[in-house]
Amino acid sequence: MNARTTSPNRTGIQPSPASATSSAGLSIGAYLINRLQDYGIDDVFGIPGDYVLSFYSMLESSPLNVYGCTREDCAGFAADGYARLRGMGAVCVTYCVGGLSLCNSIAGAFAEKSPVVMLTGSPGMSERLNSPLLHHMVRDFHTQIEVFEKLCIAVTELSDPTVAFREIDRVLDACARYKRPVYIDIPRDMVHVIPDAIYPYHLPHANSEPQVVEEAVSEAARLLSAAERPVILAGVELHRFGLQDALIELAEQTNIPVASTLLGKSVIRETHPLCLGIYEGALGKQEVTEFVEESDLILLLGTFMTDLNLGVFTANLDPNKCIYATSEQLRIRYHHYHNVPLDEFLIQLRKQPLTRSTRAVPDWADKQVAPFNVVAEAQISIMRLIDYLNTKLDDETIVIADIGDSLFAATELISRGRTEFLSAAYYTSMGFSVPASVGAHVACPEKRVVVICGDGAFQMTGMELSTSIRNGFAPIVIVLDNQGYGTERFLHEGVWKYNDIHGWEYSQLTSVLRGGRGYDIRTESQFIEAIEQAWNDRSVLSLLHVRLSSSDSSETLQRLGERLKLRV
Repeated sequence: MNARTTSPNRTGIQPSPASATSSAGLSIGAYLINRLQDYGIDDVFGIPGDYVLSFYSMLESSPLNVYGCTREDCAGFAADGYARLRGMGAVCVTYCVGGLSLCNSIAGAFAEKSPVVMLTGSPGMSERLNSPLLHHMVRDFHTQIEVFEKLCIAVTELSDPTVAFREIDRVLDACARYKRPVYIDIPRDMVHVIPDAIYPYHLPHANSEPQVVEEAVSEAARLLSAAERPVILAGVELHRFGLQDALIELAEQTNIPVASTLLGKSVIRETHPLCLGIYEGALGKQEVTEFVEESDLILLLGTFMTDLNLGVFTANLDPNKCIYATSEQLRIRYHHYHNVPLDEFLIQLRKQPLTRSTRAVPDWADKQVAPFNVVAEAQISIMRLIDYLNTKLDDETIVIADIGDSLFAATELISRGRTEFLSAAYYTSMGFSVPASVGAHVACPEKRVVVICGDGAFQMTGMELSTSIRNGFAPIVIVLDNQGYGTERFLHEGVWKYNDIHGWEYSQLTSVLRGGRGYDIRTESQFIEAIEQAWNDRSVLSLLHVRLSSSDSSETLQRLGERLKLRV
């Protein structure tokens, strides 16, 4: 058995399956499929190959639904999008040519805490005798697993039937507990092996210390009750660990205003009376930045301290005024507490007799959507596009923004209710959005999915629309065509040809793909007509080719360019 685990800083919350799977009479492949279902995974994305065909046949005969994608990295993005909405996702590919193609997708899932289970086939153990040069192999038989040791929280190769079931349990538990991707390699001659021994599932014990939790909560409660200008800064972990409701209850109990980070956008509905908007340091709106940084106590909950979340490190957050609670650490001012799970800390904090804050939410935080006054023949701009989209969003909409100005402009969208906003806002891998929309449709088939994607990112993975058409999905895909890599134009002064790309007639791709409806858009009236038609027809995919000026940008991108171009 080749079993390795990357050691995390600490355990976070430990969700577990609703029921344990009996292992009696099950093969290794069958047990793995049953355990995936125990964790709420109903669907698997991927591409088959000869080393995993036996397991693929088992998947297809199981209750799990298998969705074939056009590329392995796209399958990884689809599984990532699914995991963000459903709690855990899975992708299944063949050895090395398939697995190594997933490196970027799995790296992004690790960086942004998206619990994706990577399943891969590999040469059978009996085929490896005398180290033959088998196809797909790179260097030696363990190259792939050694690569993914760096990209996953736990990895295993199911090469020993005596411990295979325990290994499956260990790795899946790590995925659920840490909200990070994991890797399971099943050699093809192990798929149908039935272990001789039966190992019952054992629920892992929570790694928390009640006395430490009590002391940490008591100190945090004292500071919150004494603060005159407190604020909550909410991050993406609240979404990953299902703590959005706990956040709202704490905020309403204490009357403390809430800002979110860029990666944590939509963790609180932005029409909530206590919501301030997004805090991005000097990159964000000045009013939000000043409100947060002038606070005498900042409660950071599930917040990643990344460069973009902190406005390229322009954030001015005094540690002496911060309570920093994540799944991996808890720091109250300069005091460090260990083994305090984020959910336990937040739940226990809500039970304290906390003093209600009298700090008022400013008028500028009112998130009422302004009426849109169309200038019919004016060229459409990215911010006018966003303004009109704001009039359409509802709590049944999932917005997926790709990287660059697709993301920066989309921060101005106002989430309602349980509106989901997905983006690779930390790892910032171009091409996330279109394949992630496949995962979103599978995870939440009743929801409307809106994709905002730059032309550069679309040319990387946009052909994954083929998978949506094949399965009858109907996303609204908005391609922002500014003829190249618009963000880089703002980061590096000068006119550089390497930021330009070959233009496509994006609206005509629906004919090539034999499905959907394309729209060629230049003016505001054309955009409104297209959006209205797409919004009212959920029977087909809609592809909106929006032709922008190459110099068009959001204010956020302009501020980012000013900050980063000195480093670039």
